[in-house]
Amino acid sequence: MTSLDGFAANKLRELEQKHIRRILVDTFREDGVHVTRGGRQFTSFSCNDYLNLTHHPAVKQAAIDAIVRHGAGAGASRLVTGNHPLYSELEARLAAFKGAEAACVFGSGYLANAGIIPVLVGPDDLILADELSHSCLWAGAQLSRAKVLMFRHNSVEHAEQLLAQARAGHGHALILTDGIFSMDGDRAPLAELSALASRHDAWLMSDDAHGLGVVGSGQGSAHAAGTRVPIDLQMGTLSKALGSCGGYLCASQPVIDLVRTRARTLVYSTGLPPASAAAAISALDIIAQEPELVARPLANAQAFASLAGLPAAESPIVPVVLGDEVLALRAQQVLEAEALLVTAIRPPTVPPGTARLRIAFTAGHSHHDIERLARVVRRQILPMQVSA
Repeated sequence: MTSLDGFAANKLRELEQKHIRRILVDTFREDGVHVTRGGRQFTSFSCNDYLNLTHHPAVKQAAIDAIVRHGAGAGASRLVTGNHPLYSELEARLAAFKGAEAACVFGSGYLANAGIIPVLVGPDDLILADELSHSCLWAGAQLSRAKVLMFRHNSVEHAEQLLAQARAGHGHALILTDGIFSMDGDRAPLAELSALASRHDAWLMSDDAHGLGVVGSGQGSAHAAGTRVPIDLQMGTLSKALGSCGGYLCASQPVIDLVRTRARTLVYSTGLPPASAAAAISALDIIAQEPELVARPLANAQAFASLAGLPAAESPIVPVVLGDEVLALRAQQVLEAEALLVTAIRPPTVPPGTARLRIAFTAGHSHHDIERLARVVRRQILPMQVSA
């Protein structure tokens, strides 16, 4: 065994002892709701395919047609020859849907956040980030080399205190938050953060990966309150409700032009496959045409929360926090015995002491599915919290 092998083996043992080692499991997604693992079929509540569009006939056909016409891959980075014609259509559609001047599509949401933030702020600048912001927002912040301050989750007051103390000593200031927090399912106070940014000459960037297609009539968390909140930088993904793959930024035309020429994760990455772009365009058509489909994931989450005796859901994501990693894994096993798949979420994905079940609802979950899950959670999972 080499020193590298020994290092890896020791690290794996440490992770095992802490019950936080991850293992890949082959999962065949039969449709938007049912999956097969290890020869068993489960009803899955662990997928971000909120509208079940990964298996929608029109979305799949759009991807097939794009492969036939444009090929399986982009062939180069966008700034070389990988900027196939579908990009222009997709970016125009995203910008119009989000109420922005322009958009830029990346290979993934993680690549988007890791690339965008260092373009806009640097060593002389200031970043304020919600403590529960997604990992890729933190990655982008660290890559920027700006001074990074963390404010308490959804606390506009704390963010304002930090800005009042630190803003004057920095050139630019950027506020980072999720629109809908991926592990807790709650919404950010975007209107208040937008007003705060305006008062302190700061820019607001929101990661709306879990908002597009499911809140605000599908337009996302900036529209969730019924009127559009002005947000300088609206980032999101194509891989959740749109059922495809990729990330995007919607902003003003000058900002998008700058990002296209300076974001390293775009400049030095092969372009998105044409099939992914075409699938996302088709998904946007469906979202615009089927408001009742868009409303269903949140309605299903709210129905479950009510049946299980949990706080009202603000998004399709409902957490059941158990605290201990072993308890979360045991809860997952309890549900698996009932042919229900809810994957245990453990640190470092969530803070220490907050291991949980993260339950994600889609448009395709039936009332029977929801009732069955609520019954097991209420009778067998929630009592675990008492013993935690």
